[in-house]
Amino acid sequence: MGGHLSLSNRRDPERTLMFCEAQESSSVVRRQRERNAGILAELGERLRASAPRAVVTLARGSSDHAATFARYVIETRAGVLTSSASPSVASIYEATPDLRDTVVLAISQSGRSPDLLNAAERASANGALLVAMVNDDRSPLAELTEVVIPLCAGAEQSVAASKSFVAALAATLDLLAAWTNDDDIDSALSSLPDQLAEAWELDWSAALPILADGNAMFVVGRGHGLGIAQEAALKLKEMCSIQAEAFSAAEVRHGPMAIVHDGYPVLLFGQADASLDGVLELAHEFAGRGAEVISAGLPEAPGTALRTVAAHPLTQPILEIASFYRLANALALARGNDPDRPPHLSKVTETL
Repeated sequence: MGGHLSLSNRRDPERTLMFCEAQESSSVVRRQRERNAGILAELGERLRASAPRAVVTLARGSSDHAATFARYVIETRAGVLTSSASPSVASIYEATPDLRDTVVLAISQSGRSPDLLNAAERASANGALLVAMVNDDRSPLAELTEVVIPLCAGAEQSVAASKSFVAALAATLDLLAAWTNDDDIDSALSSLPDQLAEAWELDWSAALPILADGNAMFVVGRGHGLGIAQEAALKLKEMCSIQAEAFSAAEVRHGPMAIVHDGYPVLLFGQADASLDGVLELAHEFAGRGAEVISAGLPEAPGTALRTVAAHPLTQPILEIASFYRLANALALARGNDPDRPPHLSKVTETL
């Protein structure tokens, strides 16, 4: 059910757990980089020496969206084939491929999902170097992992993950910088905490009138921005009760475009790299079909343009999702939802 924009007689949007936790992203990334410097330097040296033939990611939910981000940045910057593994192959079908000379990167906030633990344990037994990015560094996942990269997000009580997702993206880039000795990425990460604080303060409320009463929409990104689109779509579902579907800008024309009509909301994320022109062209195509276009990171896009922080193309999507979290919190409340306690969901998903 749609709601109304007035927040009178409702919770203060700045007092939700979601708001308070997402607001901490800047300090989380700063703390994480300080704590993990030695771990990543050692791991980076090991990866350069061993030259893994592939990276395989293991994750669910928001963490799997972070894995999408990881796939793009590792393949484009390290040149190593990266693919997502289905934990069900191990937990349901009791099968594990030959993972010798590969890195299995498990990403998890809790480190407790049974299917993820099963898959991680089997991967290690089948020859993989098991690396875990996990928020709870005393979790079962951390205990069975050879190399643990703590996310350092601290307690996250809201069911909707926020700061732990931002932490996973930052940790991925930190790992990549250490692996490839890329000073350009390291410099971008040095600026990230301050930029996250700036991005959090941006006003994206112009999107509220468009989304407050809607029931369905598209969220679009491309390249490493696709993972951010996936994450935004999930938050719109779980927090705001909107049937939001995430698509790559390269795929949305292959069928999904058929349902776009006058007034249909579309949120597009862009970053200043080789994907930008294609996403901007798509924004104009959506507008030509009568869609309500909302965009972040797309200069001169039609419709409602949301302000963003100018940044390195690899960190720009991280800043955009930080700004989006503030919007999602306000939108949930505007629609009469509790952003901290979405219906039928719990913090740790016990997938078997």
